[in-house]
Amino acid sequence: MASAKSSRSRGTPAKENGTKLIEENLNVFKTDNFDADTYVQSKCHSLNEKEIRQLCSYLVDLKKASAEEMRRSVYANYAAFIRTSKEISDLEGELSSIRNLLSTQANLIHGLAEGVHIDSLSITASEGSKEIGVEYFEDREHSDLEKWIVEFPDLLDVLLAERRVDEALATLDEGERMASKAKETDTLNPRVLLSLHTVIIERRQKLADQLAEAACQPSTRGSELRAAISALKKLGDGPRAHSLLLNAHFQRYQYNMQNLRPSSTSYGGAYTAALSQLVFSAIAQAASDSLTIFGKEPAYTSELVMWATKQTEAFALLVKRHALSSSAAAGGLRAAAECVQIALGHCSLLEGRGLALCPVLLKLFRPSVEQALDANLKRIEESTAALAAADDWELTYPSTATRQSGRSSATSTGSSMASHHKLSSSAHRFNLMIQDFFEDVGPLLSMQLGGQALEGLFQVFNSYVNMLIRALPGSMEEEANLEGSGNKIVRLAETESQQIALLANASLLADELLPRAAMKLAPLGQPSYKDESRNRRATDRLNRHPEQREWKRRLASSVDRLKDTFCRQHALDLIFTEDGDSHLSADMYINMDSSIDEPEWFPSPIFQELFAKLNRIASLAADMFLGRERFATLLLMRLTETVILWLSEDQSFWDDIEEGPRPLGRTGLQQFYLDMKFVICFASQGRYLSRNLARVVNEIISKAMTAFATTGIDPNSVLPEDDWFTDVCQEAIERLSGKSKLVNGDRDLNSPTASTSAQSISSVRSHGSS
Repeated sequence: MASAKSSRSRGTPAKENGTKLIEENLNVFKTDNFDADTYVQSKCHSLNEKEIRQLCSYLVDLKKASAEEMRRSVYANYAAFIRTSKEISDLEGELSSIRNLLSTQANLIHGLAEGVHIDSLSITASEGSKEIGVEYFEDREHSDLEKWIVEFPDLLDVLLAERRVDEALATLDEGERMASKAKETDTLNPRVLLSLHTVIIERRQKLADQLAEAACQPSTRGSELRAAISALKKLGDGPRAHSLLLNAHFQRYQYNMQNLRPSSTSYGGAYTAALSQLVFSAIAQAASDSLTIFGKEPAYTSELVMWATKQTEAFALLVKRHALSSSAAAGGLRAAAECVQIALGHCSLLEGRGLALCPVLLKLFRPSVEQALDANLKRIEESTAALAAADDWELTYPSTATRQSGRSSATSTGSSMASHHKLSSSAHRFNLMIQDFFEDVGPLLSMQLGGQALEGLFQVFNSYVNMLIRALPGSMEEEANLEGSGNKIVRLAETESQQIALLANASLLADELLPRAAMKLAPLGQPSYKDESRNRRATDRLNRHPEQREWKRRLASSVDRLKDTFCRQHALDLIFTEDGDSHLSADMYINMDSSIDEPEWFPSPIFQELFAKLNRIASLAADMFLGRERFATLLLMRLTETVILWLSEDQSFWDDIEEGPRPLGRTGLQQFYLDMKFVICFASQGRYLSRNLARVVNEIISKAMTAFATTGIDPNSVLPEDDWFTDVCQEAIERLSGKSKLVNGDRDLNSPTASTSAQSISSVRSHGSS
């Protein structure tokens, strides 16, 4: 402890200086002349091969963890990133406008410096090309440049009127080049140069408005739309062009949706497929056009992602309103799952274009699918409860009609596993509905609802087990402790055969049928069921997944509740009479020494009845638990333990034995010892003797011997050898089983109980006097 404390105390300053040391170690990576190869060689020079391999493995794991953390971080902050990118793009547009305004103001100031009057500037700005041709050039010979400047506005007006976009763009570019050249060579008067700039700006704006109007027309499609958007981008108005492109695709699919009218009688999957085709094909075409015209520039890519996300959300709301809501409310998990699968199938095609929109759909569809899942499980529970009310609790193989009902080969294959086992009618129906339920788990996996499906299935199974418990006679007082039992009516299992059938139902469902069906929720995918050995290997693979393993453990725990109730009630039936009197009291042993009759050494009646009951249950279980003998063995073990534990914990019994008015005599001790040895003997021969049972029996025997020792007599001195008890127990087992040896109709003279007095005198333990 001292060393541990000292090591912790030494670790405290290291922990405090951890951040400082990390910062110092990172400084080497911040230098400009950092060489990765040299650094690695310096660090790994003293490492052996095994340490290098461990370091490499650690670095690989660290890389994977870092990549996963980055992915989560990017996904969590992607909306903020897109919004910020959009704001940056808008700021860039505003800065460009400000730059143009500043340039215009600079030209104005330059013109004023050259002596141009303010009123002539206003006239020039309003009349444009007319000023260029009339005031400055009248009464002069025109050069080629001057002639071009005079004709330039009219040429642009003609090109714009005739919608010759490419030529208009070329002419505007030529005007820009001429203006730049004239400014550099100072061949034009500043007033004329300013007028030329004004003409170019006005015609450029007019062309942009013309292109924007064309892009907004529903009749503008395909190459014509792309040409208009591309031209608008060339004019320098990229953000507006990209927004118009996305809006054009939106308007087009909105127009096409007018012919898509869902009705209450229409098939939800057909509506979802048609709507998916319209929406996601429009998004795909918009993404293709955006990439073709604008490339992978982040600002435009971000706007495309935001637009596509918005359209996907609107699509999901329509599907939920017209297809999913009604299916989910009615518990139609199959219909809801099909709608989700159709939508995801169309949406996933966009991933090849860099648009991963499936998470958006999954997030929006999840509540509806959860509702359908809950309603479906509720329907299974209610249907099973209705059948349990009329179940005769007789085990049968499934009927041919039941095997062939349902859908597809996958369902029939899953239910065919149950055809090799016997179940009662309600359990057959329960299993069939569960098999059918797991055919619809595809969307549940993609929406990470596998765990919720397993939890819901456990709750349904637990409710079924509660009904099985209520079917046991004498369980009415326990109904208040059964969750979800409500006022459900269930037919009582009156015979031992019917009661064991309850256990057969629960154990087969929990151990084999439900885990095999749940394998469709395992990451390994769906296994095939061609033979029994492959089934068992698949179940073993399922057990390797912690979540599935825990789920199966909970199923077994639910079955244990039924098993405990069964054993407790049968133990109480053995111990108590209908009037409440006990068959297992201290008086039955204490009173033996007051009897004048020679005792017949044979197990007490209650333990004879216990042995007979266990034999009956074992015989019934051999047929009902065919191939699952372990469960039958555990059941017999649990029932035997329940009786013995009750005896061990019965305080009134031990108060009478240890502190009662009459002490336990030697004959009572011998009978008690014989009864306990009898339990050990038949449990051992039946192969259901547990360590716990053997321990409790030995503790009970020691407790009784200690109580007898208070009389002052050594208990070992009055007890025969263990071999004698073993022989008596063996003979009792044979007689109770109908296998005892008879000689001329009488008991075998060599029997250990044939001459009780002789045995009781001569077989006293030899070590008793020592």
